[in-house]
Amino acid sequence: MIDVYSWPTPNGHKVHIMLEETGLKYRVHGINIRQGDQFKPEFLKISPNNRIPAIIDHDGPGGRPISLFESGAILLYLASKAGKYLPLDMHERWTCMQWLMWQMSGIGPMFGQANHFRRYAKEKMQYPIDRYTNEANRLTRVLDKRLGESRYTASDEYSIADIAIFPWMRGAENRGVNLEEYPNVKRWFDEINARPAVQRGVKVLSEVQTVSQAPHDEKSWDILFGKRQFARR
Repeated sequence: MIDVYSWPTPNGHKVHIMLEETGLKYRVHGINIRQGDQFKPEFLKISPNNRIPAIIDHDGPGGRPISLFESGAILLYLASKAGKYLPLDMHERWTCMQWLMWQMSGIGPMFGQANHFRRYAKEKMQYPIDRYTNEANRLTRVLDKRLGESRYTASDEYSIADIAIFPWMRGAENRGVNLEEYPNVKRWFDEINARPAVQRGVKVLSEVQTVSQAPHDEKSWDILFGKRQFARR
């Protein structure tokens, strides 16, 4: 059994989708990042960077429990455990790995910054809005070009690279990206969005979706973006 500590965010949904795709048994524990659950000592034991998602696999390598944080590392672990969605061909495997790293270093951070300055920053500053919106679109153009060459991101087979990128393309308009302007991305998005396991994965923790998307009050804003976020622990 795998315990998943998560919240319905793009990084959380990566792991939810992967677990649904692989069929591995799991149970989910909501970590309400708006209320500060990510700073609780018991969560920090498995995620010292105080970020979701994190997992504990009670039947890890050699039958010993293992805990993991960082969504990319979790995807790699689950792919290894299930023997799925990480290509066996070494050329394709390393291509998959590079696109996974591209998501972790580019799509996630840059889309996150665009989302922050466009939606959550208390001061609407045009320079960071333009900078991160432009970067979100540049990265989407990179993906669009790649998907003009290949059915999926890494190869013609669905992989963890697609699972990592897909949740960040949901609600792309919040980052200033219009998917209609990127036909290859739109084709890829619609195909993945129709997968039954993906539809189940994005519904994980749906019972708190209204809470997670509600406008921030002073307390939740401070927890996520203010002094609480940067306090020594």
